[in-house]
Amino acid sequence: MIARWFRRRGVAMAVPMPIAGDADADDSWFDPAFLAGLERFSLRIADAQKGGRLADQRTPARGQGADFADFRSYTAGDDLRTIDWNLYRRLGKLFVRVFEERQDLPVYLLIDVSRSMVVETPPRLHAARQVALGLAAVALRQHDAVTLLPFSDGAAVAQRAVSGKSNIARVAQALATLRAEGRTGLTAAIRQIGAMRIRRGLLVIMSDFFDDDGIEATVAAMRGLRHRLLLVQMTKAHDADPTIAPALVGDVTLDDGEAEAGVPLTITPALTEAYLREWRAFNRQLTDFADGGSVGLLRIDSDGDVLEQMTAFFARGQLPW
Repeated sequence: MIARWFRRRGVAMAVPMPIAGDADADDSWFDPAFLAGLERFSLRIADAQKGGRLADQRTPARGQGADFADFRSYTAGDDLRTIDWNLYRRLGKLFVRVFEERQDLPVYLLIDVSRSMVVETPPRLHAARQVALGLAAVALRQHDAVTLLPFSDGAAVAQRAVSGKSNIARVAQALATLRAEGRTGLTAAIRQIGAMRIRRGLLVIMSDFFDDDGIEATVAAMRGLRHRLLLVQMTKAHDADPTIAPALVGDVTLDDGEAEAGVPLTITPALTEAYLREWRAFNRQLTDFADGGSVGLLRIDSDGDVLEQMTAFFARGQLPW
């Protein structure tokens, strides 16, 4: 039980407490000033997969567009307006101008709504919804397509793909209606996304990344994805330093909101040190995966100011694509 607990929540609760659930259903997290604070930022990848709508993302496609890419020899049927007559006068051969075609980027927001995300006060889900709203707003301003995919035991579509900044209210409403339920099934949800026949894009995973399958299985599942990845790790200060949680003294019952019963433990220095070793190894594997695979990693303190943390992340240019 202790090993399972180390993989899951660490020190989320020292005593059994009621699940926040619908008590977090207010709209205090929806702040227009928060969205305005992210207006100067963008989400770009090197080459979006072609096959979408004309928009702002660079793609390998050549065709319509305003950005000149190259010349190629004229072939019958080419638009005569694309012929470069200056080259014809100089070389006596027909060449057409080819333009870089910019299209939309599919952005998939995979957000953890398992019950362990609302067992604390304030809930991690509260901050995760803010992050999702902010990233959705950035993408929608770019005319990219945003899909909301909440998961617990499995992934489901809460908001089908929408684009255009006028749809931010629809995404906000979908986020507001999310309810925490079920157990964390992050690894299974990632595999489910990988099996979907959807256009390659940017997959944002918002979770604490504690899963019963272990971080090794989660990382292995992410390696199998075709999408660009941005990992948003929802944290609390006591994850890394359980000694700052005043209730974690002596005999306690740890409750992550998902098990049928809490885990009774006696907190000792040896147990705390064992937990810290597990926590450091867990974080190291997540960081190594991000550093080694051009994966973005944004750590959000769920008790802190989300706008400040997102602004710092974008301002440092930590999107590796």
